Amino acid sequence: MTPPIPGKPGLDDIEAAARRVYAAMSPTPQIAWPLLGARAGAEVWVKHENHTPTGAFKVRGGLNLVGALAESKARPAGVISATRGNHGQSLAYAARRHGLACTIVVPHGNSRSKNAAMRAWGAELIEHGRDFDEARVHAAEIARGRGLAFVGPFDAPLVAGVATYALELFRAAGALDRVYVPIGCGSGICGLIAARDALGLSTRIVGVVSTAADAYARSFRERRPVETASADTMADGMAVRVPVGAALEVIWAGAEDVIAVDDDRIRAAMRAYFDDTHQVAEGAGAAPLAALLADPARAGRRCAVILSGGHVDRDVYARAMAG
Repeated sequence: MTPPIPGKPGLDDIEAAARRVYAAMSPTPQIAWPLLGARAGAEVWVKHENHTPTGAFKVRGGLNLVGALAESKARPAGVISATRGNHGQSLAYAARRHGLACTIVVPHGNSRSKNAAMRAWGAELIEHGRDFDEARVHAAEIARGRGLAFVGPFDAPLVAGVATYALELFRAAGALDRVYVPIGCGSGICGLIAARDALGLSTRIVGVVSTAADAYARSFRERRPVETASADTMADGMAVRVPVGAALEVIWAGAEDVIAVDDDRIRAAMRAYFDDTHQVAEGAGAAPLAALLADPARAGRRCAVILSGGHVDRDVYARAMAG
């Protein structure tokens, strides 16, 4: 028997997470949009994680993790983490629901709209560092100094919570040939892999990164963790320099490939989403569609793309729409 991989939940873990998730939100839709299908020359299902209460898939992980902390005998006074936005909104939303304080560290120059949303959900926001990875180190330091529960980007309850979107997709859409999913720190793709394997499916899963933040693509090819010097992409949800080792183990074992797409292709996919579905997709949310449209293996297949979130600053979106 193959030993379990740390960070990869089983079906029981995902179903338990679903009970916490659905206490706070409804499942999101998956729709096979005909215009997207015509554009791609394939059947294209979109998993609409832009329709969660916070507008991104991460809320599922936050609800599961914070819910478990709130139920535990060692209930903390508060949680702290680092983010570019969606993870922070997830924790702030869940912490407010359970009466816990939430502190979030973001890098300087972070999305204004995401910062505003995190504050609106009740988070104390601290700006530090040039990118996510520097903000993450600072958050861990603050956690030790304040006695807060530090939440990393790939804690097991986060992955189990996120995996609930994959159960919904697979159970609703039936047999899929390929699913394209963005990679930030890895919870989304690992949750997808875990759900596929738990259901005994043969669907091929393709991770997507930006060419300007391709640590996971390089790590996938070289079968070792590869850090990059920068992660300067407009798709801030994928702007990660340092891959998570536990996530890589799941990806190496369960992904078909990791594709890198440039920002121009991502912006084109944002336009395609608006033209074909009238949905607003942030950069990371549009990247899977960009990868599908660039992948000749899509032709004639039943495919899905994870629209992971719709949080994008108005000026960034306006530039993308202008082409």
